Amino acid sequence: MPLNVRTRRSRILISLATVVTVALAVWLIVALTVTTYEHTSPRAARDKATGTVAGPVDCRKAKCVALTFDGGPSPTTPRLLDILKGDHLHATFFLQGKGHIDKHPDIIRRIADEGHEIGNHTWNHKRLTEIDADDARHELTRTQDAIEKVTGTRPVLMRPPQGRTDRKVAKICRELGLAQVLWSVTAKDYETTDSALITERVLDQTHRDGIILLHDLHKGTVPAVPGIIKALQQRGYTIVTVSQLLAPAKPQPGMVYRP
Repeated sequence: MPLNVRTRRSRILISLATVVTVALAVWLIVALTVTTYEHTSPRAARDKATGTVAGPVDCRKAKCVALTFDGGPSPTTPRLLDILKGDHLHATFFLQGKGHIDKHPDIIRRIADEGHEIGNHTWNHKRLTEIDADDARHELTRTQDAIEKVTGTRPVLMRPPQGRTDRKVAKICRELGLAQVLWSVTAKDYETTDSALITERVLDQTHRDGIILLHDLHKGTVPAVPGIIKALQQRGYTIVTVSQLLAPAKPQPGMVYRP
């Protein structure tokens, strides 16, 4: 084979190898920084934990489901609290800062005083994966500070807007002492005011150890809650907070919990 042909072939092979190497490097960076993070399910967390459950419900024995609400507090939240109080139930509220925490501190005090669990849902509801680390940290710390100012306690749970998370977000949450909580049931109540449809969607998706996501600020949601509670209880479910669902495991900062 002539020397110039061999040289040209070698250059082509080197170029192809370089392209493949670069492509693999890019894929690895994306995989490590965007798509991978530590995660577990509530049941798996419980199975690995030892000790006893401090509260009245042991979800290792009971058929549990966690009830959670995002985006409040709002003017409709007191009615929701009345419903939960009447049924002797507690839920987890992931509170949002701008337009909510800053406007309704009295409702937050009531949420805390009545024994509900409070989590962080950022200040401006930005997708944390799409902003830089400093902005993401600020979204969470500002909300942490505002909740602590009202209740005297900093949350240990957060819910990333739209469930968007990655290694960057997990690292920030680990530094701030926040576990991430996703969900297994969504009624997409932001799309409809039909309370019957919201109820149907929740019941169709709910299974043991699930986490239900609702938004107490939307018009059709709070009216749906009594029917959801009644139907779930008729099916043998015990309605709990996220921390009760995990117990005796403790929420681990940075970890993503998803059923």
